[in-house]
Amino acid sequence: MLCVFTRSPLSSTADTFLHRPTMELGIRISPTKLINVNSISLSLLNPFLQFKNPQGSSNPHKLLSFSRQVHLQQLPQFHRCSSRFKALASPSAVFGAEKDQLLSDIRITETQEPNLRVRLSVEIPPNVCEDCYKEVIRELMKKAKVPGFRPGKQVPESVLVGFVGKKMVEQATIESILKRTLPHALSSVSGKALRDTVRITTKFSDMEKTYSTLKSIRYDAIVDLAPKVKWIPEDAYKNLKVIVEIDCDIEAQRAVDQELRRRHKSLGSLRIIIDRGLQIGDVAVLDISATTIDQDESNVQNIPAAESKGFHFDTEEGDKVLPGFLDSIFGIRRGEKKSFPLVFPESWKQENLRGVQAQFTVECKELFYRDLPELDDSFAEKLIPGSTTIRQVKESLLQRYQEVEQTAKEQATDNAILDQLRQMVEVDIPQSLFEEQGRQLYGTQLLQMQATMKLNEKQLAYLSSAKAVDEYLEHKKENIINLIKQNLAVADIFERENLQFSTEELVKEIENSVEEFKRSKVKYDEERVKEQVQEILEGAKVLEWLREHAEIEYITK
Repeated sequence: MLCVFTRSPLSSTADTFLHRPTMELGIRISPTKLINVNSISLSLLNPFLQFKNPQGSSNPHKLLSFSRQVHLQQLPQFHRCSSRFKALASPSAVFGAEKDQLLSDIRITETQEPNLRVRLSVEIPPNVCEDCYKEVIRELMKKAKVPGFRPGKQVPESVLVGFVGKKMVEQATIESILKRTLPHALSSVSGKALRDTVRITTKFSDMEKTYSTLKSIRYDAIVDLAPKVKWIPEDAYKNLKVIVEIDCDIEAQRAVDQELRRRHKSLGSLRIIIDRGLQIGDVAVLDISATTIDQDESNVQNIPAAESKGFHFDTEEGDKVLPGFLDSIFGIRRGEKKSFPLVFPESWKQENLRGVQAQFTVECKELFYRDLPELDDSFAEKLIPGSTTIRQVKESLLQRYQEVEQTAKEQATDNAILDQLRQMVEVDIPQSLFEEQGRQLYGTQLLQMQATMKLNEKQLAYLSSAKAVDEYLEHKKENIINLIKQNLAVADIFERENLQFSTEELVKEIENSVEEFKRSKVKYDEERVKEQVQEILEGAKVLEWLREHAEIEYITK
């Protein structure tokens, strides 16, 4: 089943440009998940918030810098709110529909930048700034507890500003301006921009200086646009011809024979061989070492990954070791050494060894043959509890491995289809989308490592560092891009073919996911779970549709 991850929901404009967690997991790819300016919630700033950069970074190109410190201890009369903006109503609800007409005076210049990024240069005239200033004063009137004035009573503006501080009032006004004008500035990219990618790049200190002298401000905001999928040729996915390679080891009958043989061997015992050399069916205990082959002996190096002491080698599993290894040691006797050259194939699992020419030295420490009982019905219960005959054992194993074979076949089919899809699309990928997907993958990998290896604090701190994440993104760049292409292609097909899933399916999968979180005692966000389940179901429907419409050929390797 394809899993297409999603971003966390957009809670407010402030969240968009003030906070973006380093290890935030997931991406947005569906056009229905794009920024819709009309749905952005805004709030009037409480001027006594203490803004801090959540990343501890002062890079203005990453997020708006609200790093100044507001000394709340000097204002004990005021309610101390959270450092995050509170989502209230839409602009018209906050300022009044008639006042929003002032937004038409704002000048916005749109500039296209590389990597599907748009820069919006926004110029706010004095009349809009003045209106925001008045709104801040009105809010202060409601909240301020100025000595000598009863709550709710009108406080002269000059007294109020003097009590709060002119600088703080100006800062609150600028923040109010940003929150009021940003959605209007983004209206030209509504429905095209990726959510959670809006960043104000102008330094807050620069806006303070401009407002203080001119009573107007100017700021730049950047936002990434959603990538558009281009099929080559058009509608290529409708004529898929897929060749699926199936590993012969998953073939059910072959797997049954191997498993039955393994269980049969567990019933026997090993006997020492004294008077002959290694044969097929024997087990040898080997010491193995290997070095690279080079005409210049000074360049010869050991190959640690190929070295082993006391290696128990079952000759019936010779196809699982380096090609040519078994043939090279065939006939070796206890206490004997053999040296021979081999080349690691290009398909070898360890990339750094592919194509390497190596000189192996093998010493046989022990040599055994198996003394196996004749396999009859009397051993059925030992092979599979509850069985009374060898036939029942074989039938039980066959049923189990037929299920395994079918699952593996379906997975191989899905992988082949997805691989073909990514080769059929051309798409520009915004950097934010690449980083988001990469961090999601890295975060998942880190969680798995923590669960299996029980990392200590020092190890976890290093693996969670920006350096480790950046190295992963660089090393896995091609894989990440290919995954994004697959996800984009799947999302595009879902919309083009108007595919759907039932409410019952959605509810059931959400309940299963929530139950799994509860069993694992892992915290979760219900809205996020719903979105991720929805994306998973969308991917499953697309793959189901493609399997029905594609021409699929299976070959065994």
